[in-house]
Amino acid sequence: MLTSNGYSINKTLERYQRDNFTPQDNVAEHETQNWFQEISKLKAKYESLQQTQRHLLGEDLGPLNVKELQNLEKQLEQALAQARRRKTQLMLEQMDDLRRKERQLGDLNKKLKSQLEEEGLNLKAIQALWTSTSDAAGTSSFHVHHSQRIPLDCEPEPVLQIGYQYAQAEGSSVTKSGTGETNFIQGWVL
Repeated sequence: MLTSNGYSINKTLERYQRDNFTPQDNVAEHETQNWFQEISKLKAKYESLQQTQRHLLGEDLGPLNVKELQNLEKQLEQALAQARRRKTQLMLEQMDDLRRKERQLGDLNKKLKSQLEEEGLNLKAIQALWTSTSDAAGTSSFHVHHSQRIPLDCEPEPVLQIGYQYAQAEGSSVTKSGTGETNFIQGWVL
């Protein structure tokens, strides 16, 4: 069959079926084209960002005109101002934190000072009790003076050896034991 323009109906139907009934191929091809365009855009943006980074680092400035250089200078000044603001903000936050810690330490110091004063009053009360007890007993050899301070880091006193060191007389028949012990009783009995 022929149509008015010379095409057969079969060819028209084939073309119609091919265009309308194979949408998967068209969708896949269309999607591939979209991805290709997206990749091209991202690649161009990446290269532009690299170029801008080089400009900000002071590289490849030769091809830039005066207006572009002024724009670059403005961007650098804005970035520097932002960095200074952020650093100032961090320093103010640190100062606030240090002030808070200072107040906490001051409060702790006051608390410890009051505890120390309370302990000092308790110590004075104990010393007064000890003094009154020793005066009542008639022994003043253990008297603690109120002006004396009790040292916190006392060093040990030297050891005092009490006992009789036996020295054998020349004509004595009592012998000293050879084990190194003192003959306290033997010397006392003699």
